[in-house]
Amino acid sequence: MTPASTALHAGRRRRELDAAADDICDLLVVGGGITGTGVALDAASRGLRVTLIEAEDLAFGTSRFSSKLVHGGLRYLATGDVATARESARERHLLMTVIAPHLIRPLGQLLPFAPGVSGRQRGAGAAGMAMGDLLRLQARTSGKVLPGPHAVGTARALRLFPALNPWGLRGGMVTYDGQLSDDAALVVTVARTAAGLGARILTRVRAERLHADGATATDMLTGERIEIRARAVVNATGVWAATLDDGLTLRPSRGTHIVLDAADLGHPTAALTIPLEGSISRYVFALPQRGGRVIVGLTDVDAPGPIPSVAEPTETEIDFLLETLNRLLAVPLARDRVRGAFAGLRPLVDTGAAETADVSRRHLVRTSESGVVSVLGGKLTTYRRMAEDAVDLAVRQRGLRVGPSGTATLRLIDDPAPDNGSQDAVADGIALSRPVVEHAVRSQGALTAADVLDRRTRIGLVPDERARALPAVERIVAETLVDIP
Repeated sequence: MTPASTALHAGRRRRELDAAADDICDLLVVGGGITGTGVALDAASRGLRVTLIEAEDLAFGTSRFSSKLVHGGLRYLATGDVATARESARERHLLMTVIAPHLIRPLGQLLPFAPGVSGRQRGAGAAGMAMGDLLRLQARTSGKVLPGPHAVGTARALRLFPALNPWGLRGGMVTYDGQLSDDAALVVTVARTAAGLGARILTRVRAERLHADGATATDMLTGERIEIRARAVVNATGVWAATLDDGLTLRPSRGTHIVLDAADLGHPTAALTIPLEGSISRYVFALPQRGGRVIVGLTDVDAPGPIPSVAEPTETEIDFLLETLNRLLAVPLARDRVRGAFAGLRPLVDTGAAETADVSRRHLVRTSESGVVSVLGGKLTTYRRMAEDAVDLAVRQRGLRVGPSGTATLRLIDDPAPDNGSQDAVADGIALSRPVVEHAVRSQGALTAADVLDRRTRIGLVPDERARALPAVERIVAETLVDIP
């Protein structure tokens, strides 16, 4: 693959959209989140001719609202879902050692032995970490990639998370998981890797109706109606899947995070794991991020009713997360220290469980009466396996002659970002340079300023910074689009 073959931009979109309307592809993928792009990559890597359509932008939905962890499923062990935990540990190993080691780093997670964390929670947490480490070893993930869990003293715990209340603190346990530099960036990288193998990646193309032989779609930029013909179709639209297949029953769950300044927490170098009061299986995490931020999440609440374009966090959820964090801090943070908040909807399969927290995160791949393959549930860490299963089913169902998946050994492209120094900065105090914006438009498929601010960078997570940067980014995007043939 060459940089040109992996570059996504408006000119390529225009040409490939015309081509998609004129021929028959082997596989049409609907949905441009991590699952859909994963399906496109799996199919393209097997030599299939692939077209992916996405109504909005890459990573527009759930995929950009995760905790940005590539994790081994410690929570699933706590609820007895060993199969999901084992699958998570294996996929984490592949991501951190073969597929995307350039996008993931190990992150320590501290469970503090502090007032407010009961003896039962300490014991359950330590036992869970030990069990999780067994899964790490079974997955053959070395200690150099992910160190094993270990106890730390009080001084070390305070160095890892300086804002902890030292009164009554008796050290804690530290375990390690993988942390993505950015979840939306992973989606774009998977999509570009698929494009490098010949897949057509078409954003702003909305599927109106699916059938076994393709889809009726609309170009959202021109309003033109398009018939896309395909030998097989995969519905990977997540929480919107049931809008294209009324035979599906989903139970969306809303996960909310708040965004804090790392300086308000003493610039922690490890995540803080906070058990919910009275629970040994549910936690809130305070997770250090690049750019001097910490995100705190997450909630797990039913989200019935119509699916919104973008989910909105509620004040109740924001207050809950802040109050849970403040239980362990020396100086509690006031509401005005919350710089931003975001929420995503999990596409859970309805199992009749009393609460969404009890619904399994195992994915489901099934064929509808129309012959369309749908892939549901799951989570970011296991996207590759979800994609493999979806393509396997589509291939069997439609009699396509290809070999097995090879994505377990396929490394994603490496796309070093341009220098993002202060020179030629978009706006005072905003860490975004003109070359970064231009790269997003010329190579990463961004078509609007919102694509740049909300998905190619994550400036949009802090509303006031987004507002300050918006006018300049709009100008640069418009100037760059004019120069793309």
